[in-house]
Amino acid sequence: MKAIVLRELGRPENLKLEEVPDPQPGAGEVVVRLKAAALNHRDIFILQNLYPRIKLPAIPGSDGAGVVAAVGEGVDHTLIGHEVVINPSLDWGDDERFQGPNYRILGMPEDGTFAEMIKIPAENVNPKPAHLTFEEAAALPLAGLTAFRSVVTRAQVKLGETVLVTGIGGGVATFALQIARQSGARVFVTSSSEDKLACARELGAEGGANYKKPDWGKEITALCGGDGPDVVIDSTGGETLETAIKIIKPAGRIVFYGATAGLARNLDLYRCFFKQLTLMGSTMGSPREFSAFLDLYGAGKLRPAIDRVFPLAEAAAAHKRMEESAQFGKIVLSIG
Repeated sequence: MKAIVLRELGRPENLKLEEVPDPQPGAGEVVVRLKAAALNHRDIFILQNLYPRIKLPAIPGSDGAGVVAAVGEGVDHTLIGHEVVINPSLDWGDDERFQGPNYRILGMPEDGTFAEMIKIPAENVNPKPAHLTFEEAAALPLAGLTAFRSVVTRAQVKLGETVLVTGIGGGVATFALQIARQSGARVFVTSSSEDKLACARELGAEGGANYKKPDWGKEITALCGGDGPDVVIDSTGGETLETAIKIIKPAGRIVFYGATAGLARNLDLYRCFFKQLTLMGSTMGSPREFSAFLDLYGAGKLRPAIDRVFPLAEAAAAHKRMEESAQFGKIVLSIG
């Protein structure tokens, strides 16, 4: 089969299309013939040597959708031919609250989805929502699961609440916007791009602010009716998280799943305790949450925001686009 193989860190050009052996399913496993895969910032971090315990060579990719082509011992043979979405959370563990010691994410060290086929535990494939194309289904897993846990499990966003999603444009943020809206919340966003703010409005946001402006926090507060959001979903950290603490309502909840701007070095603990705030970290999610997330998109007939679709052979160009942070929504690879 053909696959994108990373043998050397550094530039996107190091992602090479190669011929590799076809995977064979072991006990409890299936082989999925992939139709599409999608990029995540995790793939960029691996390429740039910003991810722990990197092992090369590797077939990257955490997100994928396709058709079950073969099953191993102990797996129901009637799965063959089923259209599925891959859950990239491997060995979450027995506790819903946090991942176990053997937890890892698909796509390094295990071979990932940037390939024509993949071998995966049977428990990590779920039925593809029928209304979605394979490209749309492949866009769901990692970012959607992260957003679902952040918005639904951790923040427990409720009907009528006001939610701020920072850094709109990336995959998780666009999913968080959709999921919060589906939960009945009013959603506002931030971005450094006026075009992305406009795209967010088309996706359901009521408004937004350009975080390059020094008073963006005041602008968000005004948009929320003068008293700030009930919930903040943040991937940025740094000064953005510090501003979120200033503008959020008393008894508000802040969930953060990333720190692209680094540490919040001036975290205002006085405001945190005086406003009775709840700060929560979050990452990925359990098999139960992945199933619930797919059900939400299936029942609501939701479609993920797709930025651009590249052929598998143009994986390097797709990674360059993500490095430039030009995308709104998910960048997808079409495989077959």
